[in-house]
Amino acid sequence: MDEGPKTESGITIEDGIIYISALYLQDPKAAAILAQYPQARWSEMTRRALKIGLNYLKGGVDE
Repeated sequence: MDEGPKTESGITIEDGIIYISALYLQDPKAAAILAQYPQARWSEMTRRALKIGLNYLKGGVDE
């Protein structure tokens, strides 16, 4: 049974800035999408995807 993507990270928030010291995301589908782009763009694309995902979750904290 597939449990979905697995993550591990060292995350802190200071003065409204999210610091991710280590992030491991085991998601072959996401990796395949990212691999289609030049490696120089991976950091910015990952930052944008994280920002979009967190904004999507906004308002769902109480659920």
